[in-house]
Amino acid sequence: MAALIASARAVAQQQPIGSVGVADATVAGALEVSNGRALLVGASTVTARDHTAEVALQRGGVVRVCSTSGLHVTAGKGAVDAPLMLALDRGAIEMAARVTSSDVVMTPDLRFTMKSEGLLDLRLRVARNGDTCVENRGAAAPVLNVADQFGESSYEVKPGQHVLFEHGSLKEVVDNESEPCGCPAAPVISVADAGVNGATVAAPGSAVAAKVATDEHPFPAAQSAGLAPVSGPPQAPAGEVHAQVATTLSYGEGAPGVPEGGSGSSANASAEATNPAVPSNGAPAASSSESTAVAGRAEAAPPPPAPPPADVFHSIGRFFKRLFGGG
Repeated sequence: MAALIASARAVAQQQPIGSVGVADATVAGALEVSNGRALLVGASTVTARDHTAEVALQRGGVVRVCSTSGLHVTAGKGAVDAPLMLALDRGAIEMAARVTSSDVVMTPDLRFTMKSEGLLDLRLRVARNGDTCVENRGAAAPVLNVADQFGESSYEVKPGQHVLFEHGSLKEVVDNESEPCGCPAAPVISVADAGVNGATVAAPGSAVAAKVATDEHPFPAAQSAGLAPVSGPPQAPAGEVHAQVATTLSYGEGAPGVPEGGSGSSANASAEATNPAVPSNGAPAASSSESTAVAGRAEAAPPPPAPPPADVFHSIGRFFKRLFGGG
């Protein structure tokens, strides 16, 4: 019982490591939530959401956990400047804080320690294949001692140096790496800039117009969904006569011939010629004979007559006639 009480008092006396906004990251481990922030009171894991999560350290400074990255945070015992250990599995972090020679930063393959105290501006990224990008910014930054997990090799990252350890190996080092190691820069888009890429460019200070429906749903999806007007029939150019023919066809069981009125026993065909475009130069419209010729060509050809039915009894009679020697 006394041991439990002593342990509880030790936890109460231990300073928190830092805090992070619960809207920016998912936090697991020893924590307390207050005013929308998770207070890291012990070993914790901070996993950023779809944007960078900033961990404010109790000792001063910040650790920015890049989008979707996970960082394990823990601290040793001590009332002032307790040793801090950060472990990054995959992803990227940015650290800007005062560090001591007891602090440790770890990746699955490498272990980083500080050769001296000082202000550290570190960018660290670990890829899926183990490539580890390290950027030790600042001319007055402390030297980083890098060792592999087995302690067989070591490397020093000097102030202002930007290196890449391929596959997490200290034997495959690119000491003039140019790609950034930290969080990717988030694009800042103003209201006016957002309208530049659309169909309607927004003026500075004005609202951005919504994207035109035809841009989001190109033909024929736009017309089929009712988002764009359906184009009408082609119009004749000025000075030319353009005729449209509307034909209605019906078919009945009557014999082919001249169409006759009835209740559907004969074929009926009707054609109507219209002249929607009137010549602008005053030319006369098409004559009725021309319209009749167009309608006549639009009539459907009559179906061929059905073959006569076979006479079964006559066939049987001819068979017996031949059998008994008849003519």
